[in-house]
Amino acid sequence: MNQLLSDIFLFSPEKPLLFTQLYFWIFYFVILVVYSIIYKERAMRNAFLFAASLFFYWKTSGLFFLILVFSTVSDFYLGNLIHYSRKQGWKKFGVVMSVVVNLFMLSYFKYTYLFVNTVNSLFELDLQVANHLALWSNTFTGTRFDTSVILLPVGISFYTFQTISYTVDIYRGKVDPVKHILDFGFYVSFFPQLVAGPIVRAAQFVPQLYKRYHLTREEFGFALFLILKGLFKKIFIGDYIAVNFIDRVFADPMGFSGFENLMALYGYSLQVYVDFSGYTDIAIGVALLLGFRLPKNFNAPYKATNVGNFWKRWHISLSSWLRDYLYIPLGGNRKGRVMTDVNLMITMLLGGLWHGASWHFVVWGGINGLGIVVYKLWKKISPYEHSTHWAATLWKIFLTFNFITFTRIWFRSESMEKANQLIHQVTHSFHAEIIPQVLWSYRLVFAVMALGYFTHWVPERWKLALMNWY
Repeated sequence: MNQLLSDIFLFSPEKPLLFTQLYFWIFYFVILVVYSIIYKERAMRNAFLFAASLFFYWKTSGLFFLILVFSTVSDFYLGNLIHYSRKQGWKKFGVVMSVVVNLFMLSYFKYTYLFVNTVNSLFELDLQVANHLALWSNTFTGTRFDTSVILLPVGISFYTFQTISYTVDIYRGKVDPVKHILDFGFYVSFFPQLVAGPIVRAAQFVPQLYKRYHLTREEFGFALFLILKGLFKKIFIGDYIAVNFIDRVFADPMGFSGFENLMALYGYSLQVYVDFSGYTDIAIGVALLLGFRLPKNFNAPYKATNVGNFWKRWHISLSSWLRDYLYIPLGGNRKGRVMTDVNLMITMLLGGLWHGASWHFVVWGGINGLGIVVYKLWKKISPYEHSTHWAATLWKIFLTFNFITFTRIWFRSESMEKANQLIHQVTHSFHAEIIPQVLWSYRLVFAVMALGYFTHWVPERWKLALMNWY
């Protein structure tokens, strides 16, 4: 019995509440049972889901849930300060404090190693990382955290951006502050989208907190469709091709031929899409069954006809966040062509850094930024830019998809060295003569890859027909 209670209530790194784990669905079933009893009581419903979300984060990240609580409390009161202060100076102080505190927490946990390693490399030093927050906690509260390492809290990149958007939107006069801290905590920590998005704006979500539960029969079917689709994409496509082929190649590019490296690259372009969009599909479906609508985060990105269009289809909530809270405040396209391109490059470079604390993510973001800049110049002289002929559209999709896949080299590789090794193998050790052997050896993997790309590129009316069946 004690072991059972420990498994239920204590944090275990081996048993996180992930969408693809049985533990999550047991947790979700319990949530639905309790929710079915209290859903008509708005205050009780929101408080319950806030508590459930904190429990979810506790089971996923352990004591890091305290960071989430700190972010919730600080931004709730800073939001009130911004809204209710009569003096502009206090409003500015509130929004600056919110941005600084949130970015400090994100930078401390996510980018300390990158900063220290970069300084060591540039100045030939041997600085070591120490977890000063853990040291402070051990000193003043008697905890026993490991002070020699800084671990990254799950989902901190998502909820940090979410709370920043909340205080900034209050400062801009776009939203009013949430009245009760439990409601705000629910908005920040809502478990379906807490770990992997989408990044939800207060204006989109907060009004739903005060509405009665409503779910049509069609929405119920749509939610089930999204959950099953997400699980299929993640488990049967993404995980399968990753474990059986992609991970092996990227772990040791020099141990495989150029053709195998190239196929792994195309495989990863599919894997990262089905993994990320699969999680988002599940999140939207799980939230919808609880009566909450989350924004669409992917819109057939590999059907994009140019790089700019791709970023309007891929991780839409992040792309729009970077546009509204970074690109436009930098000046957007209001200060001439050169500054527009500079602002765009800054946005994409920082967007790359948001994805991972390593310079190869910055390179990835920079290449995507250059792709958008070059496209903006090219579309002014291209005779086919406005062509609607199927051949021109197909050609533009082909070029865009291959460019995006090329950039994945730096996104997936563990280091710049691994990225260079992959490029070397493709360009200097392709070994076309072994293609038939490779295709046969990995026939099931390539069949799953073909299925994944086929389901992505089929006409939308086919997908709608399948969805309507639910």
